[in-house]
Amino acid sequence: MTRYRGYLIDLDGTLYRGREVIPSGLEFVRRLEELGIPYLFFTNNSSRRPDQVAEKLRTFGYAAEGSQVVTSAVATAQHLKRDPEVSSVYAIGENGLITALHEAGLDWREDRPDAVIVGIDRGFHYEKMKTACLAIRAGARFFGTNGDLVLPTEEGLTPGNGSLCTGIASATGVDPVFIGKPEPPILEFALQRLGTSRSETLIVGDNLSTDILAGVKGGVDSLLVFSGVTTPEESRRSSIQATHTVDDLKDWDFI
Repeated sequence: MTRYRGYLIDLDGTLYRGREVIPSGLEFVRRLEELGIPYLFFTNNSSRRPDQVAEKLRTFGYAAEGSQVVTSAVATAQHLKRDPEVSSVYAIGENGLITALHEAGLDWREDRPDAVIVGIDRGFHYEKMKTACLAIRAGARFFGTNGDLVLPTEEGLTPGNGSLCTGIASATGVDPVFIGKPEPPILEFALQRLGTSRSETLIVGDNLSTDILAGVKGGVDSLLVFSGVTTPEESRRSSIQATHTVDDLKDWDFI
C-alpha cells in the first residue's frame, strides 16, 4: 500500500534547475506513473499558461499535460471567479495570468475595477503601477498571484512578483491578498483538482518558505528535497519543518 494517494510537485529546484533536468526527478515521476498515483505539477509561476508549463516539462523528458499543471495564475483566476463581489478586474501580468482571467470570464477594465491583480510582469512600468494604485485607492481589492520577492535566474536573483506588490502596497497603504504558495487558496484549488484529501496528499518541493510552509499552513504533509533553494543546515535552523526530508528524490520510499 502506498503512503500517499496524491502528490503535488514543485518544479524549479525539484524537477529541474534552470535549464538542466534533475535525473532523479524524472525517475520520481515515472515511479508515480508506474504505481498509478495521481499527481499535479504545483507552481507559483504566473507568467506561463499551464500548456506552456507542460511544454517546458516535456523538453526535460516529463510526460506532462496542461491539465496536470496548477499555476498561481489559474488558482488566482478561479478564486476570483468564485467571489461574488468580483466581476471586473485590472491586472498587471504576463500571458499566463491574462489568459487565466479571461478564461474565468472576468471583465477587464482600468476604470474602477472590483479588483486589482498583480503577477510577475517583466514589462512593468510606471503607468501600470499608477493605474493599479488609483484603482486600489478608489476601493478595488488588491490580490497578488504570489509573494515571492526574488526569482532565481541564470543572472542571479532578480525581482519577483512580491517586489512589485510591495511597491504598490507602499503607494496605497493596502496589503495584497496572496493566492499562491504558501497561502491556502492555491492548495485548496490543487486538492480539488487532484481529488485527494489533505491526509492522503504529499507536497514535494525544495523551498521551506513556499512549498513546505504551504503544507504547514494547509495541514498537508510535505517532503523537502535538498536539490534546490533550501540547504540541510537552513532546514535544521528553521522554525518551518517538513514532515519528511531527503537529500535526493531517489531516496524517497513510496511504499
